[in-house]
Formats: sequence, structure tokens, C-alpha cells
Amino acid sequence: MRTKAAIIRDPGKPWEITTLDLDDPAAGEVRIKFAASGLCHSDAHLQTGDSTARLPMVGGHEGAGVIEAVGPDVTRVRPGDHVVCSFIPACGTCRYCSTGRQNLCDHGAEMMTGRLGDGTFRFHDDDGTGLGGFCMLGTFAERAVVSQHSCVPIEEDIPFEVAALVGCGVPTGWGTSVYAAGVRAGETVVIFGAGGVGSNAVQGARYAGAASVIVVDPVPFKRENAVKFGATHAFATADEAQDVVRELTRGQLADHAIVTIGVLNSEVIDQAAAIVGKGAQVTVTSVGKSGEKQIQLAANGSVVGWQRRVQGHVFGMCNPRHDIPRLLTLYRAGQLKLDELITRRYALDEVNQAYADLDDGKNIRGIILHA
Repeated sequence: MRTKAAIIRDPGKPWEITTLDLDDPAAGEVRIKFAASGLCHSDAHLQTGDSTARLPMVGGHEGAGVIEAVGPDVTRVRPGDHVVCSFIPACGTCRYCSTGRQNLCDHGAEMMTGRLGDGTFRFHDDDGTGLGGFCMLGTFAERAVVSQHSCVPIEEDIPFEVAALVGCGVPTGWGTSVYAAGVRAGETVVIFGAGGVGSNAVQGARYAGAASVIVVDPVPFKRENAVKFGATHAFATADEAQDVVRELTRGQLADHAIVTIGVLNSEVIDQAAAIVGKGAQVTVTSVGKSGEKQIQLAANGSVVGWQRRVQGHVFGMCNPRHDIPRLLTLYRAGQLKLDELITRRYALDEVNQAYADLDDGKNIRGIILHA
């Protein structure tokens, strides 16, 4: 079978629209026809070279669509099922899944190569070269073969463009506040970055009962939207936020700083550490450029003496099979804004324009709608 796809061949080069050969699903695998794919910043890291991956690679790791075919030994889904693909697979049996840490599933080890369970690829270029899909998915293809461990069935009335977002950005942001940071009622939370992940960190903090949710983002459009998603204050700079946090907390500073900017840097880490008080936590969701160190804090003045914690995480510490349906239930109940996240919709051919719009701060979330 042939499928249209957007791929990255070399770092720093634009996305290329091409047609690839697609193998049939092997044991434990399914073929999915994608209806929608989210345009997450993590895919931009492939294009810029900030993240090191095996190239060429099919982009996209947030997708929803319909199961077209299944290979042998598939038990989780059937042809015709509507599914959302989790960017972290959950096998259910490895050490991490069996101890309640499905976001660390061992099957996620090949996220940056796209190899499936038998160590091979299902996408192939015209010369026979195997290509992986980002996060073993490749949702920037009209069709893909993926592990059943990456599929979460959803109800048929959930819009695909909404479902695609809960494959990564929504649970990562929401879980950053609810699980990774552990925000509690009445606390003060400062969120650095109000894009697709940061907006959902805002929603998660409000859901957890935070009294003050303060956003720092230089883009006016994103600050305006942050307020719509539940932020109580929004500022362009950390200095502005610092003054308000001191006033709101009577000098005690914030309980949490959450970092969700597009590319992590040491300056923001320093700002986050400075804005939280004793016994507080800095939760880092952002990723930085490969080979660079972004977290370098003075032990006496920033960490030990103030008993501060720095917490990294994957997927907001969410459990894909439990939390994806949970978030869609909250959406249905009107307790989670998902439609409002979508700023613009694009065809697959417009993927380069879509990422230019993201870089220009025009989008909270962009969506590719497959024909």
C-alpha cells in the first residue's frame, strides 16, 4: 500500500511531502487511517535538529483515526474502531507498566527511531530504505502501521481533531500540574509558557484547585488565551510576575513553578527557581537542545537551603489507557476546554506553513486534517 506523508530527511530542512510504501501489520500491530493530527512543538524539534533522531523520519505523534486492519494476536482493538494514538505506548506488562508508571513503558525506547517491536520499519522509501514514524507513530502520514500498545479506543462521537490532542499535548500539560507537580487546593502556581502544553497546565492547575495561576509568556495572544483557560494573571516577563507573586503570597513566593516553554534554557530555569519559596517545586516539562545543559542551580542558595525540588517527567506522568478516556470524559462534562485550543486547521501539504505560524506565536494548537 502507498501512503502520503510528511517527512524530515535532514535537520534544518523543510518538511517534505512524499509518498511511501506501507507494509501490512505484523503480529500485535494495526493499520490506522488517520483523520487528524496535532502539530506539536516536539515535531518541530526534529526539523530544527534540537532533538536527535534517526532520519529520515515520518513526523507526527498526535493522531486519531479509524482502525483499518489488524495483524495476528491483536486483542485491544478491531477494524472499524475509533482510536487516539498515545505517543507513549503502554504494554501493561513491563516493569514500569506493572508498577503503575505506564508513561515510562519500556516499549517507548524506540521513540526516536520509530522501530516497531521486531526492530524493523513499516514505512519504506522508493529505494526500499526503512523509515520510522516519530514516537513509533508517524501521524503526519495518511495511514500508518503501529503497535496495538499505542492505541486507545474512543467513542465514535468524539471529534477526531479533539481526540488527536489528547494523544500528547493535553495530558502532558494537564498531568504536569495534576500529577507531576501535584498541585493542591489553595496553592500558587506560576507557569512559564502558554502554548499548547502550557495552556493545559493552566487547565490542570485550576482543576486541582490552585488559588492563583500565573502565566509568563512574551506573546500577547498566548497571554490572552491563558486567561480564557483559567489563568488568574498573565505577564510578559518573569520580573513582572515576581512582584505580583510576592504580593499574593505575603512574601512566601509560589508553591510551584512549571516550565512549558518551546525550547528549554537555563535562564528560565533560574527564573523558575527564584519565583518559588521554601519546600516548593520546579516542574520541568520542556526539552532543550541535545548536548546542552539547561539545569544548573546553586545547591546552597537554590536547592538545599530552601528544600526546593526539581522534577522532570514524561507525558505529565499520565497513564495513557486511563487518563486519555478520563480527559475526554472531562471534555464531555464541560470541565476541560479542547475545542478552544484549536487555532487553525491545515492540510498535510501546508505543514511547513503550520510550523511557521507556530514559531510566529499565531497558534495555541494547529491541526492537520487528512483528506
